[in-house]
Amino acid sequence: MKIISINKRQNLPKYKQIILSIEISIAEKRLKRGDKLPSVNKVSLEFGISRDTVLLAYDELKKRGIIYAILGKGYYVKSEDFSFQQRIFLLFDELNAFKEDLYNSFMETINRNAEIDIFFHYFNPEVFKKLIHDNNGNYSKYIIMPTNLVNAASIIKTLPEEDVFILDQTNLELKDYPSVHQNHAKDTYNALESGKNKIEKYKKLILIFSSYKQPIGMRDGFIDFCKKHQFYYDIISNFENNEIQKGDLYIIPDDRHLVNVIEQSKKQKLVIGQDVGIISYNDTPLKKVVAEGITTISTDFNEMGRILAELILNNKKEQIENKSSLIVRGSL
Repeated sequence: MKIISINKRQNLPKYKQIILSIEISIAEKRLKRGDKLPSVNKVSLEFGISRDTVLLAYDELKKRGIIYAILGKGYYVKSEDFSFQQRIFLLFDELNAFKEDLYNSFMETINRNAEIDIFFHYFNPEVFKKLIHDNNGNYSKYIIMPTNLVNAASIIKTLPEEDVFILDQTNLELKDYPSVHQNHAKDTYNALESGKNKIEKYKKLILIFSSYKQPIGMRDGFIDFCKKHQFYYDIISNFENNEIQKGDLYIIPDDRHLVNVIEQSKKQKLVIGQDVGIISYNDTPLKKVVAEGITTISTDFNEMGRILAELILNNKKEQIENKSSLIVRGSL
């Protein structure tokens, strides 16, 4: 079982990386009172660092009463009872109303048991890569929203494997990492299936889908549903001043396009829920009241935040699907 990890490419001094590794191992019960630490020579040889660097780390831990030395034998864990606050790197794609719910729920469940630093990559691959590179080795846990970014898995794999948690979207390349995620293909298909009796009154289903930002599974689940039930369908990447036809049902992952569809419907004097249908993604309080209520396909983001925090606090290595459902309102 790996006790000490050192990443030579990071800015955190190597002796501090040794200290952090041992603190984490004790906090996670991989090291217990009386356990022997790797010898100074072994750590020095394994990581190609000086004995003085290792001794500096061990001396710091001795001063804090966490380890002790027996002359001629080595270093041992003295205490498991010490103040260790995890430092968590939290990388979101963007901040919006439902991600804020997720974040607040996560923070409430963590309940000051960790120091959280939050970052945003805004779907930019270079920003994603730089944030992970610059912070590798500086945190005890890394929570990553990889979205659809190209090469996200290879970048994530530069982090210590045992310290990474995947959030919201995962894929086959990341299947070995613990995660709290949505299965967007299955959830989209099942949600549409559950509303089929209301969807049948519409002539055509239109998904407004931006592949760089939205989960590919949304598109796949939509296509599978339409093909199974032989609905006419279309997939468009944008909606601004498009003309809406009576009998169209729009499925809209992005709230900017949701506003555009609602405004265009009003401009054409079409009644939402009768002449034109709308299904949005990700429920918010505002969607309960806009246009007599917007139907949504949504997961419970509060629950997602709570489950994520519990995985971190209990150091559980599980892959958990946070299921979605169709919330039917007047727009359908």
